[in-house]
Amino acid sequence: MKKPHTDLPYDKQGDRGEGHPLGRLILEIRRLERDPRHYGGVGPLTPTEIHTIDAIGREEGILMSELAARLGITKGAASQMIGRLEAKALVRRTPHPSDSRSVIVSLEEQGKVAHKAHEELHRSFYDQLRSELGAEGIRTFEEGIEKFIYFLRK
Repeated sequence: MKKPHTDLPYDKQGDRGEGHPLGRLILEIRRLERDPRHYGGVGPLTPTEIHTIDAIGREEGILMSELAARLGITKGAASQMIGRLEAKALVRRTPHPSDSRSVIVSLEEQGKVAHKAHEELHRSFYDQLRSELGAEGIRTFEEGIEKFIYFLRK
């Protein structure tokens, strides 16, 4: 027997919402967060790796502690991630010039290539979305995302 349609992503019968647009969005985001991709001929890179590169690429160099805070992870986890990215020759660590306890992380050339390709991917996606939705649609979409984030954090 088919369940009745509901406007809520989770109904009282335990439906996880896979048929509902919000449920499908969540499943698609999960899929994207699992699958490695190539960026600018660099890769494959996991979503965690490219997001780390993105966080570093916003600055010329970033303190390891600031990187960890920006990513919402521990300094130990950030250090492990940087170790993996160093092994791929995408980032480098250098001692802080005035604080011997601090380390600055910056992008190597291939890391810059990946960062630029990732930025271009986002820009292209947003341009396509803007052309489909128009200015008012984008405004409504962004307001909806902000509300969605607010409810997720409750």
